[in-house]
Amino acid sequence: MFFKKKAETEEFPVQRSEAEWRAELPPAAYKVLREHGTERAGTSPLNAEKREGTFVCAGCGTPLFASGTKFESGTGWPSFTSPIEGNVAETEDTSFFMRRVEVHCAVCGGHQGHVFPDGPQPTGLRYCINGAALDFKPEET
Repeated sequence: MFFKKKAETEEFPVQRSEAEWRAELPPAAYKVLREHGTERAGTSPLNAEKREGTFVCAGCGTPLFASGTKFESGTGWPSFTSPIEGNVAETEDTSFFMRRVEVHCAVCGGHQGHVFPDGPQPTGLRYCINGAALDFKPEET
């Protein structure tokens, strides 16, 4: 896991004012994506999502995780072994007197969750993601 500390002024390809984000997003998604909140464990319907498809950023629709990388971590949040290349960025998170790796959408900067080095193979990583920060797009048949 390599990450850089996100600059306070970092710009992303998708830019909206906070008022625009607030108007476009449901309250739970706004809290997670724009205020770095965390939903309560076990509350996301995406925990039970088992269909083939893609988990996309709820803020901008960028594909973030393929369904084949999802696994049951037992944590109460959707968990993945790896993101879609180039669509998730990582930064250092030192909030709450801890050192963690935050993951966010590389296109809109929306907070997704954190990545931990305790996942299954093949990566050994666990991307622990807030369901409120995601939408699911089922594979078209």
